[in-house]
Amino acid sequence: METAREIILSLENRFKPEEVNDDLDILFHFDISGPDGGQFSVQIDDDKCVVTEGLQGDPKCLVSCTDKVYADLELGRTNAQMAFMTGKIKISNIMAMMKFINCFEKLH
Repeated sequence: METAREIILSLENRFKPEEVNDDLDILFHFDISGPDGGQFSVQIDDDKCVVTEGLQGDPKCLVSCTDKVYADLELGRTNAQMAFMTGKIKISNIMAMMKFINCFEKLH
């Protein structure tokens, strides 16, 4: 699993429902540019995670970056805080993203 597309589609399998607060019912949109990216909707609710291709619904958080940046973040090759501060990744709701991150097993 090396491409941004493969990594984001793996979120369902890496989901840790025990880390989800009962009140977390949230939709995220990922807009990942580049040949190995795409647009994805990630819905977390009722202790499950569903990833679909395309941007569907009204998201609580929109994440935008290139396919390389996303893959490097997930694989631990790039520091997430630095990527955010330097504008390599744009996150519309940082608090929602902090909750989101803890819901998945790390790849690195």
